[in-house]
Amino acid sequence: MNVLFCLTPKEKVAYIYHDYTIRQALEKMQIYRYNSIPILDRNGKYVGTLSEGDLLWFIKEHQLSFTKTEQVPIHKVPRNKDNVSVPIHTNMEDIIDVATRQNFVPVLDDFGAFIGIITRKEIFNYMIKQMNPSEREESR
Repeated sequence: MNVLFCLTPKEKVAYIYHDYTIRQALEKMQIYRYNSIPILDRNGKYVGTLSEGDLLWFIKEHQLSFTKTEQVPIHKVPRNKDNVSVPIHTNMEDIIDVATRQNFVPVLDDFGAFIGIITRKEIFNYMIKQMNPSEREESR
């Protein structure tokens, strides 16, 4: 099965741009209750993933006040790891291993533009359907 069947499209995903400030990133993550969020450039390309931990360590190391977070762009924040992305033509079976190490899998079109995510929950739901033959028959 192609990842498009489980895709949460970009329009329904909270993301931040690489030129956002730390404060903007924190506020968006708080509103959507994300512990990590995709970062895009202004052309819509996936840049990486920013986590709460990345922000907390940076704020601690630089002893930033909340006011100062309005002045520092997130591209200055070192990221511990970026979520591995997959191209649009990837099969679900091929991203199961990736999803064991990250909360979501960014999906990119043929030009590298971010088109959405596959959540770990969607991958688990897919796996459950594959293990239960009666559910597969009902969905056809």
